[in-house]
Amino acid sequence: MQISGGSAYYAGLSAIQSGVARADQAASQIASSAVDRSTTNQSTVSQADRLFSVDRSQQQNLAGSSVELVQAKVQVEAGVKVEKASDEMLGTLIDTYA
Repeated sequence: MQISGGSAYYAGLSAIQSGVARADQAASQIASSAVDRSTTNQSTVSQADRLFSVDRSQQQNLAGSSVELVQAKVQVEAGVKVEKASDEMLGTLIDTYA
């Protein structure tokens, strides 16, 4: 009997890697938004918001990045579950046929 490298193992690993990359990108967007806001005082922010009308779009971008971060967390958790299932299945096959 031949036991291959297991495509489920690599699928789980790929999901974890892409989830971590996705989380990194979303966290960077959130952090850059926070830095942009903290560099000016409150009255300057209000003036800039009125002048450039960017307050709503920045809030939407921040909300979108936050949702993206949660989605990345779920993606990594799913990848871990696939990894665990693949590992358990391989262990069962080895016990059965050894």
